[in-house]
Amino acid sequence: MLELAILGLLKEQDLHGYELKKRLADTLGLGSGVSFGSLYPALARLERAGAVRSLEPAADTSPIPQTGSLGGELAAFRARTAGTRRGRSRKVYRITQRGEELFAELLAEDSGPAEDARLFSLRLAFARYLSDDARLGMLEHRRLQLLERLNRSGARARTTRDKLDAYLHSLLEHDREATEHDLSWIERLIAREREARAASAAVGATDRADSSGEHPRTTTTPVAMTTGPDKESTR
Repeated sequence: MLELAILGLLKEQDLHGYELKKRLADTLGLGSGVSFGSLYPALARLERAGAVRSLEPAADTSPIPQTGSLGGELAAFRARTAGTRRGRSRKVYRITQRGEELFAELLAEDSGPAEDARLFSLRLAFARYLSDDARLGMLEHRRLQLLERLNRSGARARTTRDKLDAYLHSLLEHDREATEHDLSWIERLIAREREARAASAAVGATDRADSSGEHPRTTTTPVAMTTGPDKESTR
C-alpha cells in the first residue's frame, strides 16, 4: 500500500522525502501510520527495483545576503551548511518508466475478497488513472464486499442478540450503519460512472455520424402534375 501511494504521488510530480510524508498525511490520510523509518526503506526498495530514481539537489552557490548583522549572516551560513549535510532529506525522487508500469500493476491488482478499507480508499484516490472498465469493476467489487459484510453483520446480530450487553450491541449497530452508509456511497459512485459512460457513448456516436457525413434521410411524397383537363372527362 505504501509503495502504491509513493508511486502515485511521484507520478504527479517530483518530491523529496519530507514532502512525500506530508502528502501522504494531507492528501491520502496515511501520515499517521508512515514514519521516516518506513518511508525511506520503501523508497530504497523502489529505487533498487528501478521504479524511482533520486536526484541530488544542485548546490546553492548564491551569495549569502549581507544583512549588516554578523549574527544574521552567521545564522544563514549555518542553515545552508546544515541543509547540505542533510543530503537525504533534500534528495528529490522521480518516478521512472518502470515505476509507471509498476504503479499501473499495483493499482489494477485484484485485492481479493477481504480488501482493507484504507487500500480501497488509496486505489480510489488514484482511480483517474484506471480505464473506465477497470474503475467500474473496482467499484462493483467493493459494493459486493460491502453487501457480504452487511449480511454477516445482520447474521451476527441475530445470533448474539440475547448474549450481548447494551454496549456490545451498540457496537454491532454502529458497524451495520457504517456499512450501509458506505454501500450507499459506493452505489452513487457506480451510478455516476455509468451515467458518464452513457453520455460519452452518446457523444461518440454523434461524432462518428458527423464525420461520416450521414444524416437522417427525409422522404417526399410525389405530387401528381396535371397539364390540363382530362379529354375523356370533357367529352
